[in-house]
Amino acid sequence: MTVSYKELGLVNSKELFKKAIDGGYAIPAYNFNNLEQIQAILQACVETKSPVILQVSSGARKYANATLLRNMAKGATEYVKELGYDVPVVLHLDHGDTFELCKDCIDNGFSSVMIDGSHHSYEENIELTKKVVEYAHKHDVTVEGELGVLAGVEDDVVAEESSYTRPEEVEDFVKRTGVDSLAISIGTSHGAHKFTPAQCTKNEDGVLVPPPLKFEILEEVEKRIPGFPIVLHGSSSVPGKYVEMINENGGSIDAAIGIPEDELRKAAKSAVCKINIDSDGRLAMTAAVRKVMKDKPGEFDPRKYLGPAREELKNLYMHKNNKVLGSAQKA
Repeated sequence: MTVSYKELGLVNSKELFKKAIDGGYAIPAYNFNNLEQIQAILQACVETKSPVILQVSSGARKYANATLLRNMAKGATEYVKELGYDVPVVLHLDHGDTFELCKDCIDNGFSSVMIDGSHHSYEENIELTKKVVEYAHKHDVTVEGELGVLAGVEDDVVAEESSYTRPEEVEDFVKRTGVDSLAISIGTSHGAHKFTPAQCTKNEDGVLVPPPLKFEILEEVEKRIPGFPIVLHGSSSVPGKYVEMINENGGSIDAAIGIPEDELRKAAKSAVCKINIDSDGRLAMTAAVRKVMKDKPGEFDPRKYLGPAREELKNLYMHKNNKVLGSAQKA
């Protein structure tokens, strides 16, 4: 059975990206794996009146089940109306690695897919990406490609080393593949442990500051493909308060350092119109769950610890929309 995303009330990312580039903000792309996460994302985006991209990794899709996921997406578009503001909702496949996976997602109601051929050779990446684009565009589905490799771990995506995007390749890649947006590598990475303390310097307040993003690469990319939608992956900031809360309540997350929020805000004012955030949400929920478990060790009702986790996640994403991405009031 083939289901169009339009039947589910979803939109693709094309018009959203145009508005974001013109308006100097980035659309939040939040990953979700369960009910509480999608509730928090939608509540945060309705309350801040922000468009939103619901992201699903290959691993999350397996975890959730494709049929349930499709109906959750339909529920999401109806839920935002119930919440009082019909914000645009995109359902996006994050890091699809095969044509077959992208096709199956398109056939099951996704309005946007990413084909990540960055681990292949340049020509193989072009060939794979073009094949996905040709199928997706027949169904009015938007496609994100990738040039450059981000280090770190995110579900099924594992890379030990980063390789920065080569600006001299982007124009050729976009022209030959027909992609609608392009993920580039300028120093972000997957997971909570983006940088080690040894890679950082201390500011005047004694806080460890990671090396700055390679904005010169972003600027050169913008020159070569002006006005083209750019995407940043691995853009969690790893708030210290959540790391501390996790560790204070029985966890063990050491030396976790993320991307400073002021750098993400700077990126969002450029052609970067989609910023992916996953690890921050995981940290916020885990911190809230651990606190309840420690404070109330006899608690066994999942609603009593997932409820606070949902609220913490909602507050985090409202902050991101308002203060970091600039997407609030843009729906």
